[in-house]
Amino acid sequence: MVALQAAREGDPAAAGRHLGRLVLTDFRCYERQELRLDGRPVVLAGPNGAGKTNVLEAVSLLSPGRGIRHAKAAEIARIGGSGGFAVAARIEGGDLAAPVEIGTAVTPGSERRQVKRDGSQVTQASLARELSLLWLTPAMDRLWTEGASGRRRFLDRLVMARRPGHAEAHIAYDKAREERLHLLAEGRRDPAWLAVLEERLAGEGATIALARRATVAELNAEMQAGESPFPRADLALTGEVETWPEATAEAVAARLKATLAAARGRDAEAGAQTVGPHRGDLAVTHAGKGLPAAQCSTGEQKALLIAIVLAQASLVARGEGRAPLLLLDEVAAHLDPGRRGLLYDLIAGQGRQAFLTGTERSLFAGLEGRAQFFDVRDGQVAAAA
Repeated sequence: MVALQAAREGDPAAAGRHLGRLVLTDFRCYERQELRLDGRPVVLAGPNGAGKTNVLEAVSLLSPGRGIRHAKAAEIARIGGSGGFAVAARIEGGDLAAPVEIGTAVTPGSERRQVKRDGSQVTQASLARELSLLWLTPAMDRLWTEGASGRRRFLDRLVMARRPGHAEAHIAYDKAREERLHLLAEGRRDPAWLAVLEERLAGEGATIALARRATVAELNAEMQAGESPFPRADLALTGEVETWPEATAEAVAARLKATLAAARGRDAEAGAQTVGPHRGDLAVTHAGKGLPAAQCSTGEQKALLIAIVLAQASLVARGEGRAPLLLLDEVAAHLDPGRRGLLYDLIAGQGRQAFLTGTERSLFAGLEGRAQFFDVRDGQVAAAA
């Protein structure tokens, strides 16, 4: 992978932006917690239930969406706290001429996240342009064996890392889809208004579908051309819209618009939109064995996930000039010591910031002297010697 070598040679663009400070307020188990960071990988070690994943979740909310746990605000706010929560961070380095302060908060009784950049209100979607984030969590170990929704979120996170505008397209698409379903549910079949909504849906849907296509094609080419200690994954889209033969956004949008118009009665009866990229899916095969990921061992499934994330991280670093920040929760759980060491070498060699969690510091021996270590116990995070 070209970007890995560039980073080892000290290319500052490959390291990209990083968090210099992170502050949590009334977030999960934390009343207030501040971390001072220097851009190196961050290791959070401590017993189960101590609050390690909560820190990663807070970082994940510095991007569009509901974070690594896909949780509601009421589930995140600290019990006994104000009823809301806040996450603030300072972004430094990379292509930034000066640090940028970003923050996200939910006020008591609300589910709506407010986002600020340098004190000014901005959209949640705009966060994708400030930080590129990719993550792996233990829940994702079941990604290939459970329903399509988790795979869609994983795929869209990969797309967003390379194409920040993907978040804005999703928000616009989901809003138009909800409005159309509301009209259909009420029996208000105003052809003119439905046509407006369907044109909007078709345009944003085509953008989403083609961005997914491009991302999968780039990832497959990257893994075929690069060298990695992890197994090569072959990715394929299996959603209806993504597999249409039309090659341009205009052609995909025209077909989707016509399909939506023809499906009004069916969608009204079903109470759901039965066609569109919101029903897409991702299939992954272990290239070396020719096996679908769902049929691979647990360790192989984890290794395939890591291979995909590392390939996308390399693509983003090379294409966007700034490497994504990685959140790796309990990543060592199903890796043998050899692969674990190789993963750490890749992360440290790239000079990028990554957050890693584990129950024992000894799991991260390969990062000694190359990372910041923190002890996490009883909802407190302290710098380790």
